[in-house]
Amino acid sequence: MRSLTFRGGVHPPERKELAKDSKIEHFDDPSRVFVFLSNHAGLPAKPLVKPGDRVKTGQKIAETGGTVSASLHAPVTGEVLEIGKAYHPVSLKPDQAIVIERKGEDDWVLMEPAGSFRDFSAEELIKRVKEAGIVGLGGAMFPTHVKLSPPEDRPIDTLVINGAECEPYLTIDDRMMQEHGRDIAKGIQALMRVLGVKKAVIGIEKNKPESIAAMRNAVKDTSVEVSAVKTKYPQGAEKQLIYSVLKQTVPSGGLPMDVGVVVQNVSTAFAVYEAVELGKPLIERGLTVTGECVKAPKNIIARIGTMASEIIDRAGGFDEDQLDRLVFGGPMMGLAVPKLDVPIVKGSSGLTLLSKSSASAKEEFACIRCGTCVVACPMFLEPYLIYLYTSRRRYEPAVELGLLDCIDCGACSYSCPAGIELVKSFVLAKKVYRSLKKGAKG
Repeated sequence: MRSLTFRGGVHPPERKELAKDSKIEHFDDPSRVFVFLSNHAGLPAKPLVKPGDRVKTGQKIAETGGTVSASLHAPVTGEVLEIGKAYHPVSLKPDQAIVIERKGEDDWVLMEPAGSFRDFSAEELIKRVKEAGIVGLGGAMFPTHVKLSPPEDRPIDTLVINGAECEPYLTIDDRMMQEHGRDIAKGIQALMRVLGVKKAVIGIEKNKPESIAAMRNAVKDTSVEVSAVKTKYPQGAEKQLIYSVLKQTVPSGGLPMDVGVVVQNVSTAFAVYEAVELGKPLIERGLTVTGECVKAPKNIIARIGTMASEIIDRAGGFDEDQLDRLVFGGPMMGLAVPKLDVPIVKGSSGLTLLSKSSASAKEEFACIRCGTCVVACPMFLEPYLIYLYTSRRRYEPAVELGLLDCIDCGACSYSCPAGIELVKSFVLAKKVYRSLKKGAKG
């Protein structure tokens, strides 16, 4: 029997037990929301409202700012206070946001018509996904309607659904599959209709047996398959998951569409279901509030733009003496923020409060060329050699060695016995290199 895995990767402590048995709770009443115009990859959205405007839940408040962009909708019923700046958990700097103060209960504006995905053509479904402002909810936040519209010279034959959730601590996708399996299945079938494919595979790590069983039951009367893949990080990365379930290799510098595949997250499929069958735009998302110093780790569905501090309070708060840092996402690929009053965005899959004991930094030594990072790298790179160049700001040789193929998973840093933060050097180097190339062209 073939092994459903990939070469490389690491096995960090999972720590899923903290929240995996916590059923999803809804947090529908934030006092104020901060909806960033950059709530997606690509160009910022263009505001359709101004300070003083009254808005209803689900009302469109910003339109796409270009081809790669996404619409925004009011997460609550209330009043627009301002279009000001707030600290962004992805760019890690102040960014433009529409600030809405909640005024009473939800007064909904839904998209019409709503009904079975079978009642819509592929074109109508793409339009609905775009109108709903759906983006990839696995964290990348790439506009879903763009991903569902590949060029004609890139025919798609397979849809891969990412239910791996390989990031330590996070359990929201696991709970979504257990509690909303049938709805996710409908969203998957809608995505298949858009792409015109007959084959879809859901990849779920073996450490989630309840989700594997739930999704197999949900798709038993469809052509969708469920594959139990090996528990290993970064199993949920697109290229690694494609190899695990299909044994196809995405070429260097290429995209999944180059091998006829589109990958979507299970929570994205659920958002598609809600947009199509309920007429509900993307105004909330599920996330895990977890960590050793959280008093009652939970899986919560919260409105986009809600302050992390309010969501953490719903999980009973935390032990301030033990907190080391707040990470948006998980500890491997998540981003640490300097304060608790930071709003969540569409890509916020978790709020991980790392304790001082779990987040203790390793002492750093000089690289001894042991090759441990080479064994761990899922992209077949030589991180220690790329680091030799990036640390000396020699970007061209680093690119020749595959710098731009790095997926920032952090497996190299995690495995490095010398404690070198390899991935931080690579992330910075890629930003500098692209800026230099852009400057040279301009």
